[in-house]
Amino acid sequence: MLISSVHFLFIVFMVMLSLVMVLVMVVLIYNFVEYKQSARTTTWSGIINQKISDAIVYDKDEMPVNPQFNILALRKPFRNLFLQRLVDSEKKFSGAAKNKIRDLFKEYSLRDVAMDKLSQKKLHLIAQGIGELAVMDQKEAVPKISLFLSHPSYQVYLEAQYAMVRLKGFEGLYFLDILSAKISEWQQLRLLLSISSLPPDADFAIGKWLESTNDSVVIFTLKLIKKFQLLSFYSKIKELLSTSSVEIRIKAIQTLMSLENPETVAYLSTIYNEQPDDVRVEILRVIKWSKDHCCTDLLKKELFEGNTSGIKVNAAQALYELGYSGYLSELSGQEELSEELIQIVKYALQEKVC
Repeated sequence: MLISSVHFLFIVFMVMLSLVMVLVMVVLIYNFVEYKQSARTTTWSGIINQKISDAIVYDKDEMPVNPQFNILALRKPFRNLFLQRLVDSEKKFSGAAKNKIRDLFKEYSLRDVAMDKLSQKKLHLIAQGIGELAVMDQKEAVPKISLFLSHPSYQVYLEAQYAMVRLKGFEGLYFLDILSAKISEWQQLRLLLSISSLPPDADFAIGKWLESTNDSVVIFTLKLIKKFQLLSFYSKIKELLSTSSVEIRIKAIQTLMSLENPETVAYLSTIYNEQPDDVRVEILRVIKWSKDHCCTDLLKKELFEGNTSGIKVNAAQALYELGYSGYLSELSGQEELSEELIQIVKYALQEKVC
């Protein structure tokens, strides 16, 4: 019985030892493969970087011949890495250097590599391919990229939106007509930076987007109006100050101020009482920024009667910016005022509240 138990334990020990040895071998093989791939990538990156440098420095007929590069350029992994390095380099250069990088893209038919990614199942590869085509200004890929505007993957359709605008400019924004998803702040910035000019008939589309049921589309459109100083939309923006979205109202106020109409501050003071508290705070901020004295009575009233401390603070700060520091100093010495109001006034006067 004892011998059987010892024999069983020995077998268990040998099995466990074998498993450990197998695991060690797997880890070693994995690390070796990773090392080989890393070493290969490092070597290839050096060759690719040299090729890009030569292309930028030399004219086409003076380019040093590199047979090794041409052989490697036939291999799919190398072509993928080459494309990635070209995209990274394109973002760093401008002018003639950028054009030479794009010439390499065409010379080695790397468009095929990027297009192939659009048919992959892995979402990050699809998004990567779309981005590469956009960076390399492949306008002929627009019909294919447009199919991804309704893709269920957030990552993919964001890249498709950006690519459409980068490749087609303002005309690429047509997806806003039916967009239901929210456009993030970062995406809005990317889209805005990709639009350098507006077509003559842009007003029709912009007017339609201002009426969108998607708040983020309206907000993006307001930023577009601000960027290109579209004064013709002044009246239409004023209409947004009665919309249900507080965020849109605030953005509308900021856009109105950017259009620099001398009547804006006075107009905002007339609708002040109709606005929710957050919008009132924004109006007080623009009054402070504008330094328009037409609203002095409103500021004094809100300092005493404002619904929130935030409103009172902004009213006090606006009065200070308008040159009413003497008035505020007098208030700070009136003991009959509430402690909160005295602290707010002192804060506006930039005094230390004890």
